[in-house]
Amino acid sequence: MEKLSPESWLVKAARPEEPGAPLNTPIIPSSNFLKGAGIQYSREDSTPTWNALETIVGELEGGECVAYSSGMAAAAAVFAQLAVGSKIAIADDCYHGVTKLAAEGQAQGRWRVQRVAVADTEGWKAALLDSDLVWLESPSNPLLVLADLQAIGSAPRKPGCLLALDNTVATPLNQQPLKFGADISMHSGTKYIGGHSDLLMGLLVAKDPGLASRFRHARLLHGATPGALEAYLATRGLRTLAIRLERAQTNALKLATYLEQHPAIENVRYPGVDSHPQHALARSQMNGFSGLISFEVKAGGEAADHLCNSTRLISHATSLGSVESTIERRSAQKGQEHLAPGLIRLSVGIENADELQADLEQALGR
Repeated sequence: MEKLSPESWLVKAARPEEPGAPLNTPIIPSSNFLKGAGIQYSREDSTPTWNALETIVGELEGGECVAYSSGMAAAAAVFAQLAVGSKIAIADDCYHGVTKLAAEGQAQGRWRVQRVAVADTEGWKAALLDSDLVWLESPSNPLLVLADLQAIGSAPRKPGCLLALDNTVATPLNQQPLKFGADISMHSGTKYIGGHSDLLMGLLVAKDPGLASRFRHARLLHGATPGALEAYLATRGLRTLAIRLERAQTNALKLATYLEQHPAIENVRYPGVDSHPQHALARSQMNGFSGLISFEVKAGGEAADHLCNSTRLISHATSLGSVESTIERRSAQKGQEHLAPGLIRLSVGIENADELQADLEQALGR
């Protein structure tokens, strides 16, 4: 068979091929296996259910994939590769769990942390020369700032420095960091990959097979293994990722355009609109703009809370990347108090776009 497009690969890949086999990879809820074959114990050897998930994502990203029990477990596995006294450079706008992980490690004397603005290409180039781990997120969450992946990934770096990119917002369909020179692409599979708000999952994709082996060893020692059901659900989510993402992106562009014109809203951030200051960069390094929007309610935090509490179709809930649209005021979340009081994060789902816009319109008018 000729090499398939990513959209077809998602549907066809990693299915059993033996005559009479089930069309879907089975859920294997067993911790141990009879001796005599390659697999004995799930935590040590993986299972066919995990393998299907890892095969699909690894092929999309162009590396070897290792699945974890959550996105934070995957991130922690990267940080666990560092020796005491290492230096880390992380994005100034990135997932707050990673920010907290880095800060707590620094407070314990395990490493030193430098914050770099996501769009500061020269700052990242400098960090690559004197850091042991550079942790990027592009587009960032929640401010949707982009890093120039080509410029950063091709820059000289200190020997042994790992360049990692949280690719959760973009998804492996829209962006493949390893192709730009990153060593690691990380996903919270809880978000777009799973896509239905029903699982916790983390994924690391490594360019170097030796690094992937180290991640598997870290998973074994830390016990951060995904459950069989969660691995199956993530694989099932991948089968529909292309059409879910296409719909979410179409909806997001419509809503971002609407919000830009609303008198009660300012600072709409969505890489897919021409007004985004990095729209050209997004077009050059992404295949699509994903479904995440952030914007500010001019009247501040109280008005932003009122908006979130007034939507009917859009759910007032945290997280992103699912089939249902969710909305929340980010500075009301623990660890996000530094953000503008009126900042809203809107994860756009696959509902009818006109009805989503009407829901925002009625909520803003109440």
